[in-house]
Amino acid sequence: MELGSLVGAVRSKRVLFGDGVRPAVVVIKDGKIHQILSGSALTEEVGCEVWDVGESVLMPGIVDCHVHVNEPGRTSWEGFWTATRAAAAGGVTTIVDMPLNSIPPTTTLKNFQEKLKEATGKCFVDTAFWGGVIPGNQFELRPMIQAGVAGFKCFLIHSGVDEFPHVADSDLHTAMQQLQGTGSVLLVNLQIRFCTFFQIQVTDTKSVFLLQFHAEKDVHKKTEEIADSCRYSTFLQSRPDIMELEAIRTVIHLCLQYRVRCHIVHLSSAEPLELIEEARQAGAPLTVETTHHYLNLCAESIPAGATQFKCCPPIRSSANQEQLWSALKRGLIDMVVSDHSPCTPDLKKLDFGDFMQAWGGISSLQFGLPLFWGSARKRGFQLPDVVRFLSREPAQLCSLGNRKGCLARGFDADLVIWDPEREFEIKEANIHHKNKLTPYLGLTLRGLVHATVLGGRLVYRDGCFHPQPLGRLLLITEEDKSAGKHKTML
Repeated sequence: MELGSLVGAVRSKRVLFGDGVRPAVVVIKDGKIHQILSGSALTEEVGCEVWDVGESVLMPGIVDCHVHVNEPGRTSWEGFWTATRAAAAGGVTTIVDMPLNSIPPTTTLKNFQEKLKEATGKCFVDTAFWGGVIPGNQFELRPMIQAGVAGFKCFLIHSGVDEFPHVADSDLHTAMQQLQGTGSVLLVNLQIRFCTFFQIQVTDTKSVFLLQFHAEKDVHKKTEEIADSCRYSTFLQSRPDIMELEAIRTVIHLCLQYRVRCHIVHLSSAEPLELIEEARQAGAPLTVETTHHYLNLCAESIPAGATQFKCCPPIRSSANQEQLWSALKRGLIDMVVSDHSPCTPDLKKLDFGDFMQAWGGISSLQFGLPLFWGSARKRGFQLPDVVRFLSREPAQLCSLGNRKGCLARGFDADLVIWDPEREFEIKEANIHHKNKLTPYLGLTLRGLVHATVLGGRLVYRDGCFHPQPLGRLLLITEEDKSAGKHKTML
């Protein structure tokens, strides 16, 4: 099967559809899944060439709804060309781009149109977009919804970049009023102001990047210990669990008040889980994501000066990590995403190893599938859970659930073919992100992606890409959010 070829049908002994794994043939027509033959129907004539992938797992393409592409404006960090190639290599067939750290950010209709122009002709996988809520842009929200954004993200304190300012309580209430009745979703970055007083070497005491929604609270902690900013524990102590706990408390209150869909991004702390469970029992339309780094990395293993591990909120203890896995199994956490947030190597301050000064973000877009599977299988998760947490639930969040995220008749023929038993080592040579710095470098993962099919065309196979980007820009209308119908801009 050559790259770029139209795939008519794929046969595998392990196809993930429905809630199980079984032998089947997936038949494709006009870029959609036409039918799935299993059981006695496996012997039926399908009228086209059948690509037999043997024991390799065949499942719907991954939907990663938390990706910072950073184009336009910061293309030295990443860009649509490199980000979506990396996605294709990892079996990700749809990404949803965050409204920052591009310049300009996606906070106005004009800025959104500029981003669409920049992305055109550069995407190797399908790409949708989040908008942003900042002070004073409340009258841009509905025009952006009508133009096709999937929803909105806001920050509660400094976002880390000046062009995306955080919102005050009044901005948040105004945004909620604008979003009522639209079916849109508000992604909330759970950050609150936390002031830590050390004797020396701590300069960044008010900015905490990432987690979701508007909650800002001063918490003062004193310590007599001289803080070494090259020690990971110093950074971790500057961002305790209470920051997320109090932020989520605020999110829940507003979610229940306005009944607007709210989504908590990159949950790192297990402490708010009880609050989340109580809110859902009270009827809050609330969903929660965590990331691959919170499920795979732990604070105890981070060496001094290894700033490639810095992200915000921070990687926490191994005990906390196990509670996140338990919450995932119980359904309190709905999905797992990359929160791919790359930067140029100099911003990580590796020469100094200063956790307090380094940029907070981890690159992992290409490796989400093996990161999740390698750890999940050890905890009793099964192959259908991969589809649930990496494909189906993220597609539902961004209003693509009637088109992507599962193998079913009429859905986009977005497929990933992979070997869940095959191990491989992450080396710079096989990283397709623009910047190769990642805490996973040198790690051996389990679960090798062999091929990615997008809309019925083979776009990636065993390290090689189709030279032409075939991804579409996905525009989601206000009506689409309730009807599950979508339009695309080619």
